[in-house]
This record gives sequence, C-alpha cells and structure tokens, in this order.
Amino acid sequence: MTSWRTPVAIAVQPWFADHCFNGKTVLPAVETMLLLAAGAGADHPEIDIRVMENARFSRFLEIPAGSISVEALLEYEQKANGSILAKLLSRRQCTGMTRLQEHGEILFSPAQASRSHASGIAPEAPADSAITIPAEQVYRELVPFGPRYHTLRDVLHLSGQSAWGTLKAPALPAPEEGAGEVLGSPFPLDGAFHAACVLGQRSVDFVPFPVGFARRVIARPTQPGGSYCTKVALLSLTQDELVFDLGIFDSQGQVYESVTGVRMRDVSGGRIKPPDWLKARNTR
Repeated sequence: MTSWRTPVAIAVQPWFADHCFNGKTVLPAVETMLLLAAGAGADHPEIDIRVMENARFSRFLEIPAGSISVEALLEYEQKANGSILAKLLSRRQCTGMTRLQEHGEILFSPAQASRSHASGIAPEAPADSAITIPAEQVYRELVPFGPRYHTLRDVLHLSGQSAWGTLKAPALPAPEEGAGEVLGSPFPLDGAFHAACVLGQRSVDFVPFPVGFARRVIARPTQPGGSYCTKVALLSLTQDELVFDLGIFDSQGQVYESVTGVRMRDVSGGRIKPPDWLKARNTR
C-alpha cells in the first residue's frame, strides 16, 4: 500500500455561512465529498469518482468567521486492489503540540463496467401521507440551516417509514469544477439528507445528522438550478443510530443518485431535540 498527503486551501464560498451548527459555520459533508473526489480523480484517472463507498464523516471542520480559505490536508492511501482511501484532515494546536484530526473519509474504486443502484427505491410519491410539512416549516423548526441551504421545496410528505419531497438546486457553481461536472451540484443530496433528518425525528429523541454511508452511486450529475425529487426510506434504528436508503430522481423518474446505508446520529450531545408537535403526530 502507498499513502501520501497534500495540503489544500479550501476556498470559503459565500453560501457556507448558511451551513451552521451550534453557532459555528461548518463545512458540509457534500462539500467534503467533492474535495476528496476531485483529488482522487485528478491523480488517478482510473478511479470512478461517481461511486463512493464506506464514507465516514467523523468531525465537523469549522470555518472561522471572516475566513476566505481554510487550510487542510488531503490524505490518500492506495490499496492492493487499486482502490483509493481518501481522507480530509486538519491540524489542531493543543498544549504546545500539533495533532491531526480527521473530518471525513471515502473509498473510491477503479472504474467498473456497470454501477448498480442497490437502493431499490421507486421514485413514485406515496399514495397518501400521514404528515405533510411545508418546506418553510422544515427549515424554520426542524433543520437549522440558512436560506441558501433550503433545498427542499413545496411540501415534504411523510408516510410510515418513508419521506418524499421535491428539491431545487440553487444556481451556484460547484467549488471544484472538474469534480463538480462529474458529480453534479452538491445541494440536492444535502436536501435529501434534510428529508431523512425530518423522517428520523419522528422515531428518536434527537435531531439526526449524517455521519456516513455504505455506498453512493451517481448515474447523472444534478445541475445547478435543476429541480428533482427525493425519496427516503428508514431501514433500521437503534437508540443512537438510524439507517436510511435514498434516491434522487427527475420528474420522469430517471435516477440521478442513490445512496444506501446512510447512517445518522445525534451530534449535538442531546442539546437539540425534535419538537413536540412532530413527535405527537407520529402514527407508527
């Protein structure tokens, strides 16, 4: 196995200020995916960056107020089978020494002839909805992000163990042009995570955030300014973790992305709770 690191200055985009947690701006997981894919694809063209596996988002990368860039490290490890394990790291100063902390990792494999969409999620909206929540209410009460990350539009439908909604990608350029052209806009997937977050709040006593997934497959890149649909299915839950599959489609039902085994957990230490009205309307 071969491993190497390269420094990177992450350009702070104006819309990052709307992606906050606990009062601090943090790099979205979907932007971490773009960064890692761009580096892996540039150095290893045999890698298919449209397929991501064993992703883990272990720690938020905070963006200090007023920053125009954030210094970080990209670490790559080439496995014996040719796959590349990519990690996003940063240096942290503590008690007179510098330590590395990890923020995310993804496994990329050599290109294959086919890319299966294992989620099996049909694009149709549910015939009936146990709950319908206007998108404005989602972002006012359930998903604490600013307006440029209000990707869910119209009404979010919740029915049993599934959610269905519409997405609108803002007409903003992807920060990594090469990877952005292949992977598409990061906003639709972020909005699909929001739908999973709301669905999960019906079943647990915390607000779930994505901490990883088993596999993401991009069949067609979503476009800035484009409109899409998402369907999310809750597969399992424990006291501290929920697991989902999700798909992103166009209005004709064509698959753009599928993500399987999305793991979501409480990252607030119990400080952020679902509202009582959502729990009270849980009809499971």
